[in-house]
Amino acid sequence: MEDLPVRATPDDLADVNLGDPQTFADYDLSDYWRTLRATRPLYRHPAVGDSPGFWVLSRYDDIVALYRDNAAFTSERGNVLITLLGEGDSAAGLMVPVTDGHRHKELRNVLLKAFSPRVLSRIGEQVRRNTRTLLAAAVDRGECDFALDIAGKIPMMTISDLLGVPSQDREYMLSLTKSAISSDDQPEYSAAADDARNNILQYFLGMAEERRAAPREDVVSALASSTIDGEFLSEDEIVLNCYSLILGGDATARLTMIDSVHSFSTHPEQWAAFKRGDVSAKQATEEVLRWASPTMHFGRTAVRDTEIHGTPIKVGDVVTVWNISGNRDETVFTDPDRFLIDRSPNKHIAFGHGPHYCIGAYLARLEISEMLLALRDFTAGFEIAGPVRRIYSNLLTGISSLPVRFEPVSAGVEQLVL
Repeated sequence: MEDLPVRATPDDLADVNLGDPQTFADYDLSDYWRTLRATRPLYRHPAVGDSPGFWVLSRYDDIVALYRDNAAFTSERGNVLITLLGEGDSAAGLMVPVTDGHRHKELRNVLLKAFSPRVLSRIGEQVRRNTRTLLAAAVDRGECDFALDIAGKIPMMTISDLLGVPSQDREYMLSLTKSAISSDDQPEYSAAADDARNNILQYFLGMAEERRAAPREDVVSALASSTIDGEFLSEDEIVLNCYSLILGGDATARLTMIDSVHSFSTHPEQWAAFKRGDVSAKQATEEVLRWASPTMHFGRTAVRDTEIHGTPIKVGDVVTVWNISGNRDETVFTDPDRFLIDRSPNKHIAFGHGPHYCIGAYLARLEISEMLLALRDFTAGFEIAGPVRRIYSNLLTGISSLPVRFEPVSAGVEQLVL
């Protein structure tokens, strides 16, 4: 049913190219990360072709420390490998994830106002209704592709509601966000990603112009009407932050939802405990986030000479942090390679850490929790019913297609929707 990557051995360290999406398609890097944590906590990844070398941090504590350090490191020269090792990020100083200092703080505050308790309360009710309606229909049919029919729709509905993207455009936006940072078609990865990014930016450019002329109660309008230091946000700032929100608001929740169903199906004892109510949805949500760790890495560039583990880090050096490894750190998580939904404490870094902690973390947790509750209420059990297909990316990890067959609860699911 599933073509799993081959486990790479510790002897393969120098041959593992973390910049190549094919690496993650071909290899299970569990042993690689375990070896780095144990023996090479600061690892110098070699240059490959025209791509320069960079530093790799794999331990939880080191990752958290770098996320916090805005004095020695910056996000404004890129925050993922494709920009860090390329020509930088053209959105630097304009988009929250790649802006630091005063401007970052003020831009983040603008976005946080759009995520006010009043707005989130309204959105929470919609998330619950949308989730239960979608899952009830899937269970009633008996089977579905969970990645496409459920997880592919819930986060996009939510972030689209916040941004004001009309319902008729949401399938289009989902296709663009998926292509922008991952791919289901390996040969088309780079070209499709570039086209998708450009199309997203053009779409929000049109929305920004509309909202400036006729504001509504949505995030685009909030950005268009906000000021920093007495000046309105530029058109680029509005468009790029919408781009950031639509991508971030979709990927983490979507991929974690898919992974949770896959993981429950392969860990039936954990599903049984959740089904019995032994573990809360809140606690289970934290473990599925840790376990999935859908955003594998982020990175920073040194702006002054410093040291990590006694090794000099020079100005201009790129240092990457790998959440996927930190969330398996043996010194932080007991039995880290076990999927345990009652895990406590569970201070995972699936949403990053520090000043750039994910703005949408609350929404992602809400979406995942509501999906788990609906799954518990509507199904007695489920099983994988066809081939499992994985995404192609060096940034995200997860599943793009997950056929699932449901065993419905004895009561009619329509009685449980609301």
